[in-house]
Amino acid sequence: MSLNHEVLAQAANEARGLAIDAVHACNSGHLGLPLGAAEIGAVLFGSDLRYHPDYPKWLNRDRFILSAGHGSMFLYGWLHLSGYRLSLEEVKNFRQLHSKTPGHPEFDETEGVEATTGPLGQGVGNAVGYAMSAKMAAAKYNTPEHTVFDQTIFCLAGDGCLQEGVASEAIAFAGHVGLDNLVLIYDSNDVTLDAMAKVTQSYDACKRFAAFGWDTVQVDGHDLEAVHAAILAAKQNRNGRPKLIEAKTLIGKGIPQVQGTAGGHGEGGAKFSDEARKGLGLPEEHFFISKATKEYFAGHKAELAKAYLAWEATFNAWKTANPQLAKQLDDSVSGRLPENLLDLIPEFAADYKNATRAAGADVIQAVAAAVPSLITGSADLFGSTKNYIKGGGDFSRENPAGRNVWYGIREHGMGAICNGVAYDGLFRTTGATFAVFADYLRPSIRIAGLAKLPVGYILTHDSVGVGEDGPTHQPVETVSGLRVIPNVDVIRPADPEETAGAFAAMMERKDGPTALFLTRQNVTTLNSIPVKTRREGVFRGGYIAKKETGALTTILLGTGSELQHAMEAAEQLGDGVRVVSMPCLERFDRQPSDYRESVLPASCTKRVAIEAGVSGLWWKYVGSNGAVVAIDRFGISAPGDTVMSELGMSSSNLVKVVKSLG
Repeated sequence: MSLNHEVLAQAANEARGLAIDAVHACNSGHLGLPLGAAEIGAVLFGSDLRYHPDYPKWLNRDRFILSAGHGSMFLYGWLHLSGYRLSLEEVKNFRQLHSKTPGHPEFDETEGVEATTGPLGQGVGNAVGYAMSAKMAAAKYNTPEHTVFDQTIFCLAGDGCLQEGVASEAIAFAGHVGLDNLVLIYDSNDVTLDAMAKVTQSYDACKRFAAFGWDTVQVDGHDLEAVHAAILAAKQNRNGRPKLIEAKTLIGKGIPQVQGTAGGHGEGGAKFSDEARKGLGLPEEHFFISKATKEYFAGHKAELAKAYLAWEATFNAWKTANPQLAKQLDDSVSGRLPENLLDLIPEFAADYKNATRAAGADVIQAVAAAVPSLITGSADLFGSTKNYIKGGGDFSRENPAGRNVWYGIREHGMGAICNGVAYDGLFRTTGATFAVFADYLRPSIRIAGLAKLPVGYILTHDSVGVGEDGPTHQPVETVSGLRVIPNVDVIRPADPEETAGAFAAMMERKDGPTALFLTRQNVTTLNSIPVKTRREGVFRGGYIAKKETGALTTILLGTGSELQHAMEAAEQLGDGVRVVSMPCLERFDRQPSDYRESVLPASCTKRVAIEAGVSGLWWKYVGSNGAVVAIDRFGISAPGDTVMSELGMSSSNLVKVVKSLG
């Protein structure tokens, strides 16, 4: 396929003009990448990327992820030029209130934006997740007669992305599992934000990626034909190796005063906009797009539509020939679950006595059987986190249909990859590690909350009950640390039946992530509470676990493994004591006020909460007249039961605290 070199070169300069004008108008933004990578954008959106602007969620589109999200005007400019529903007025409103052109791309706010990319390196992990999802989809849904999935995943990243550890983790994983449908274009301009790149790095990028199992090539990023040839070769060569295209570019190209320097990274060059526009051959009119460029992209859109219609015919034939697979795909894309998912999880025996992580191992089997799109992974801890799907197979280059992903010791990479799978929307994904290591994937969890991604995190060894490994492995602050992230549900189930409810609640949620915190130590099965009450109570976040038998005087609140202590303490304290199970504060806070009042009536101010973690978040429930039995210090290396007792996590201590309130 030959390029229309003249028109695409002109379009590249006009894209530069859009970026200069937008950044100049708001005196904020990053010009370096939009100007330096303009020819890359022209080749991708004007020739080599498979997409259809009128159908931005086309299942078999190529995906383009801008990992260097600060260069957002690159993406906005090309989305507008190529015909997405992003008006010129929105481009002019760059970084303004309620515009569809925010400072960094936001998923589901702007058509054509495939990922929320703010923290550098996250987009690289997201692209790996997209590529893994595509491999899984092809293995699951393609048939000898019909190919419905064969997309290529593109990622544009800069030095900032590749210096971040999350990118290295994702790159290593991608090379190991052979994601040859992934093309990473490295905007290699020898500049970082503060200084020339040589101040902080001296590696050979191609050799680095080759060591991770990637094919590599270096090209002049301003040579349209060279970029085009490299992209076509990368798309066509499915040889079991991801592709790196190191594109040597001039940062801020088009503004002589700053190009090629650290000053070209941000908005510093915008003040030279008039001179730059003239040098680029652009007229005085701001936000200018020529008739030739408009006509070219209109024609290109028509060609893209033909490719879409051809695929659609294949897709319809596939659906007719494979109705069961078609239903699975439709259920997956729509997020549809069995109406009775909770009922499909077998009840536990009354004498069951094990850790909630062990209960989770049983629950996930039932959920995986009911939801074929569920995949799961662990950071080298399947034996401990116990979330392995039996009979699901292991995802690998030899078995892309596997439902269990071995991420290795790469928690941060796992989080970003899980987000990529969730952005793609073809599978439901969970990732697991020890609770204390949630801090390694916290940035990804935060982005999942921001982007409303239904990712599940299975975090075991959830408290000082871990025991002998000591304070480095005892996450006293971690549960509350995730609770404070907006739009993240944190669930600490108290027993196996609450664990069943927790997994079902996680699966039911479509508008954000859920973190399940599960115990290593055994817990008591709370048979005095009906199974239905325990399971459905998790969905509401908090519920009455033991109702007072006399006039209400005291409310005990417990969560996770500490609920059993609250239940025992209530038996000793008398008939005026109510016990409330609070497995998920976020879900409880979303309940109607009348329900919350029915569980925690304002008239009862004598309240005590107990949790084997920091106390801070519990005070809004117990009030100034109440108390919190908590652990506002690091843990101790000793057997788990000893540590719990030493730090006050017992029914006897809870009784003592309640009585101290008078």
